[in-house]
Amino acid sequence: MNIPETYNYLVRARRDLWTALESAPDAMLSLPMLPGGELRCIKDLVFHIAGVEDFWIHEDILCDEPVLDATVALQDLRNGAVSANFPIETLVDYWKAVEDSTLAFLGGLKEQGLGRAVALHDSPEERYTLDGLLWHVMLHEVRHTAQIVMLLRMQGIKPPSLDLLFYLPGA
Repeated sequence: MNIPETYNYLVRARRDLWTALESAPDAMLSLPMLPGGELRCIKDLVFHIAGVEDFWIHEDILCDEPVLDATVALQDLRNGAVSANFPIETLVDYWKAVEDSTLAFLGGLKEQGLGRAVALHDSPEERYTLDGLLWHVMLHEVRHTAQIVMLLRMQGIKPPSLDLLFYLPGA
């Protein structure tokens, strides 16, 4: 698989995850189940997944403003508010906006540009290939969506099956 194919899998799997999240009780999505650290509840993970994609692609790869800056409904998150205080629909809407932006970026991506070095906005001496950063963003999502699935199960909610196998075309 290549980057666009893998991202397409994520896009399709997200639809199933978002449906499950939007039908789950809000209190359960806000329940702190992970002790310590910044990621305590499912809503924290949702915002974190979208935010990582947003910031890596916009700030580091494109050297542009992140989608979050234009997301009026979430401006308080920039000022220290916690994700648990926001409706899941608002967090998913942000994730959808990030996805739209990423799809536009990937639509113009050329294979020969994947080897270019990208300096990190907050650590310019660190450089990674564009290819490596995009794979990082996608694998980061896979790991955290697995956490969300586990946390849904722990609350008695049947999560969607997000395994790649379920999204592959039949032979």
